[in-house]
Amino acid sequence: MAKEQLEVLNALDVAKTQWYHFTAIVIAGMGFFTDAYDLFCISLVTKLIGRIYYQQPGAAEPGSLPSNVSAAVNGVAFCGTLTGQLFFGWLGDKLGRKRVYGMVLMVMVICSVASGLSFGRDAKAVVSTLCFFRFWLGFGIGGDYPLSATIMSEYANKKTRGAFIAAVFAMQGFGILAGGMVAIIVSAAFKHSFPAPSYEADAAASIFPQADYVWRIILMFGALPALLTYYWRAKMPETARYTALVAKNAKQAAADMSKVLQVEVEPEQEKIEQQGGNDFGLFSKDFLSRHGWHLLGTTSTWFLLDIAFYSQNLFQKDIFSAIGWIPKAKTMSALEEVFKIARAQTLIALCSTVPGYWFTVAFIDRIGRFTIQIMGFFFMTVFMFALAIPYQHWTLRENRVGFVVMYSLTFFFSNFGPNATTFVVPAEIFPARLRSTCHGISAAAGKAGAIVGAFGFQYAEKGIGVRNCLIILGVVNFLGLLFTFLVPESKGRSLEDLSGEAEQENAAPSESRQQEIESGTRTAPV
Repeated sequence: MAKEQLEVLNALDVAKTQWYHFTAIVIAGMGFFTDAYDLFCISLVTKLIGRIYYQQPGAAEPGSLPSNVSAAVNGVAFCGTLTGQLFFGWLGDKLGRKRVYGMVLMVMVICSVASGLSFGRDAKAVVSTLCFFRFWLGFGIGGDYPLSATIMSEYANKKTRGAFIAAVFAMQGFGILAGGMVAIIVSAAFKHSFPAPSYEADAAASIFPQADYVWRIILMFGALPALLTYYWRAKMPETARYTALVAKNAKQAAADMSKVLQVEVEPEQEKIEQQGGNDFGLFSKDFLSRHGWHLLGTTSTWFLLDIAFYSQNLFQKDIFSAIGWIPKAKTMSALEEVFKIARAQTLIALCSTVPGYWFTVAFIDRIGRFTIQIMGFFFMTVFMFALAIPYQHWTLRENRVGFVVMYSLTFFFSNFGPNATTFVVPAEIFPARLRSTCHGISAAAGKAGAIVGAFGFQYAEKGIGVRNCLIILGVVNFLGLLFTFLVPESKGRSLEDLSGEAEQENAAPSESRQQEIESGTRTAPV
């Protein structure tokens, strides 16, 4: 049997959608807008940095970043993100969601600006300082993942909780889109002010000193949305679930939620003090028996998803160049290349990435997390093999449009699929005192996959070719589909029911497991 739920938590579960829900989505979502902008805008400017700092006089082709340098510049932020997810996820459970939330945002603001101010005159100094600041930028971004997801899940009602968490994550699509648009505007403005010939027409004149400002402006712009959000994050009250279930302060939880929900909520301190039996730690046998398979499911699926997702995002410019959708580098000036790369990535984001996120928002509470994740991995696998097996067919000029359409569909089904659900589910199925930590662990596993994608794809593309890389990504997506069967369906249920916090103190582990199965918390959809 279940314990009687606290009134303040029940009020949150059954609350009608109100203005504070949308406010929370915007406040948390702007962090994700900034996260995506900062993580993906680097891929728009790496070729420009290569031209500026690695140009060899008299070379037939424009300068480009060496493989090891390119991998470092693209991947170092992910190393910081992984570290930040683990650290701030743990800290969010220790100190509270709100206290850590503003701290994370300021790290992002400072390091976004510092990335654009990377100093030095030679390539080694500029790239070294850029990598240093992007590591710490990633560290701040990492904290935003578990905190934003946890805060939104703990604020939301159980009927539309999936849509609200997914809407926060969907702001990532707008961040990717904004990165492309900012790069288009900045490169177009400089192109207009400083006209330059193509590299093959005049190598020296194709790049001019003012071009060094372009990549710096694009990177620093990421500080602006984060800075604008800081005040509102500071004004948010701590979530009632943390205050009541972790801090054990019923009066404060009731007072905070009475203001937010605009209803009178009775504090129930005695009921909180009577609750127990679920105080097991992360490394305990109780956690392993109740949530061990769940944690394996959330970490493995996020890891596999991010190998494919970040490989595709960071290196789509190389794939587009390989099929001839973006002209050869020597036929363009430096800023013309930035413009065309940004235009291609913006088109992909606009037509497939952004719609995919919002399809998830629309359907996640109707068809469930499990179904969306299985469907997403399945179609990602199908489209990846459809691109890879007849790869030579797609490289022909008359078939390039078809390649871009198919490639776009892999983005659509990653976002209307596991890229969203792997973010949502870890924020729902673990106990309140471990929720941020477990989400951070799951997200860190994802970033480990992103690191594999960022560093591995860089070398694999040159070693085994684009076609074989696409085949490998197809296999990775299929494995993600299989591991999804470890992840429970969480649609329409309270967080306490999902995590086991609603169980009686004296319930035996075997009995509680039976209750989970009967109520639907299992590794297949109910």
